[in-house]
Amino acid sequence: MLEEISQAARNAAAELCERAKLTAGQTVIIGCSTSEIAGYAVGTNSNADIGATVFDALYDELKKRGVYLAAQCCEHLNRAVIVEREAAAGWEIVNVVPTPKAGGAFATAAYARLHDPVALIEIRADAGIDIGNTLIGMHLKRVAVPMRLETTLIGEARVVAARTRPPLVGGARAIYDETLL
Repeated sequence: MLEEISQAARNAAAELCERAKLTAGQTVIIGCSTSEIAGYAVGTNSNADIGATVFDALYDELKKRGVYLAAQCCEHLNRAVIVEREAAAGWEIVNVVPTPKAGGAFATAAYARLHDPVALIEIRADAGIDIGNTLIGMHLKRVAVPMRLETTLIGEARVVAARTRPPLVGGARAIYDETLL
């Protein structure tokens, strides 16, 4: 089961990076309910093994592209975000360490496995993957563009992804840079 979960997470991250045209230095926000992956309701059955498996798979895929992973905590920590300190420039650091019951198993794994982790009150990511209806939208840049990935489930959890693009201004007669859309 864990190998299937790992492969699905890797596939989702790889497809997001390719289709969203992510480049080194950009950030992907990940919301992950290990309860949902295991077939339970969000927040009811946090699973450290699943959290570590999903983190490792996503982190490996993003790191080899130079893309930062930002792990969203659960609502018990006000959806704080765990990132490497070098990705935190310009964002407000908060003093909290996630646990499986306050932050979630995925964010706990991120804090334990990142080289120099910090928690942020918020971030504006370039893209995101929501695993199990964790509501990552508050941490995406404007304008979020939904993406349908081939990977629609990780375990039993639904997978939703988004990329972002700059806001369009100027109305119907404006000319836009198509490379940014």
